[in-house]
Amino acid sequence: MTIQWFPGHMAKAKREVQERLKLVDFVIELVDARAPQSSQNPMLHEVLEQKQKLIVLMKKDLADQQLTNKWLEHFKEQGHDALAVDVNQKGDVQAIVKQAKQMGQSINEKRKEKGIKPRSLRAMILGIPNVGKSTLINRLANKKRAQTGDKPGVTKKQQWIKIQGEFELLDTPGILWPKFEDEEVGYKLAAIGSIKDQILHLDDIAVYALKYMRDNYPDVLKDRYKLDLEEEDIVLWFDTIGKKRGCLASGGVIDYEKTADVIIQDLRSGKLGGITFDQPNR
Repeated sequence: MTIQWFPGHMAKAKREVQERLKLVDFVIELVDARAPQSSQNPMLHEVLEQKQKLIVLMKKDLADQQLTNKWLEHFKEQGHDALAVDVNQKGDVQAIVKQAKQMGQSINEKRKEKGIKPRSLRAMILGIPNVGKSTLINRLANKKRAQTGDKPGVTKKQQWIKIQGEFELLDTPGILWPKFEDEEVGYKLAAIGSIKDQILHLDDIAVYALKYMRDNYPDVLKDRYKLDLEEEDIVLWFDTIGKKRGCLASGGVIDYEKTADVIIQDLRSGKLGGITFDQPNR
């Protein structure tokens, strides 16, 4: 199965990114710490080419800390600056400003060496939908400048925003790529909420998440839902969770759609603890 979702405003955004890339000195690419590789847009890799880049792993509080550290090492080995942040922590937000300032100083030093006058720095911020971009921008700017929302695809246009007198930031809409050839990538992004829930069936997403946690975080399922992991019938897992969480229809029948929604919301809200769907070096 190939998953396709490419709204018209995203196609336009890609063209605008290509056109305006020459206006910026470096790029801040936001990825989701729960899926650092799957939430990187391969289409943007082609667009960005050799542009200097700071990779920011967002929502670190919802991810597996050990794997987050490994992903930071991975990106740094690739030659990129990388940070993991929780936008609700002021120190994390300031770490981005500090790192961007250091990158900017290096860029201006190179300008001086070439006899070019240093100037105010400009950066472009990019990321897939619902990665937390608008919230981060508002934290960086210390005011509400970017529209926020808990659904993918809130930002629809580009805008320049001044960041604490250090640099100017070009905001862009979240951009997904035309289709996911790898079905698993689609399920990972659906599980963390980067794809609208209408694109895939909730029960399919929940089944994927449960199987992944069975293989990688079995204690989470035992502790949270008291599941028998020796049982291979996923329907019985849904029965156990549905009864435990009161997901019942008339007559006491398990409401599987409601059960799937409970599983997904537990995952996205962090009630299951730190879960990361991408493993480094796999």
